[in-house]
Amino acid sequence: MFKLSQENKTNLDEEYKAAFDKISKLKKALAPDIMLKFYAYYKQANFGNKSTVKSGSDVRSAFKFNAWVQLKGMSSEQAKKEYIELANSI
Repeated sequence: MFKLSQENKTNLDEEYKAAFDKISKLKKALAPDIMLKFYAYYKQANFGNKSTVKSGSDVRSAFKFNAWVQLKGMSSEQAKKEYIELANSI
């Protein structure tokens, strides 16, 4: 398995934070499917496969959970790269 060097990991983390800040500060609304992708990549990057479902969740929460579960097995690094790539396309 390919591992990032500490320097590359630091650069990836910095790029990820910059992309997160960019998206967090957007004034215009994004399409719901794009927001779900951002949510899923964020959760996978920060929490990995530790997904849990809350009982009594609403439909919105169910969509968010489903988007995250679809990324099960994706590494944190890959999720960060996908988040960055999506942010750069906005």
